[in-house]
Amino acid sequence: MAEIKISISELKSEGEEVIKELAEFLREKTKAEIDTTTDAIIVKGEEKTVSKKYLRVLLRKFLHQIELKDYFRVIGGEENSLMVKEKKIEEE
Repeated sequence: MAEIKISISELKSEGEEVIKELAEFLREKTKAEIDTTTDAIIVKGEEKTVSKKYLRVLLRKFLHQIELKDYFRVIGGEENSLMVKEKKIEEE
């Protein structure tokens, strides 16, 4: 059973509703068990349905759907972890 942690501490600034939507989105797409903590979402499931690469694609798709793709990006963390980080926007 694979377990991947997604750090969402910076995404929390968008509100609790976004976090709930993300957890539900991941549950629908992966059919895996989703645990939500204060700063992370933990996805537990089979190796085939819960790969780090596939979760990265799903996170990007979710950010695009809720129109936050311009403000956040998905980066790899340590082994079996991903992070949703806020983009640094340069001011002119």
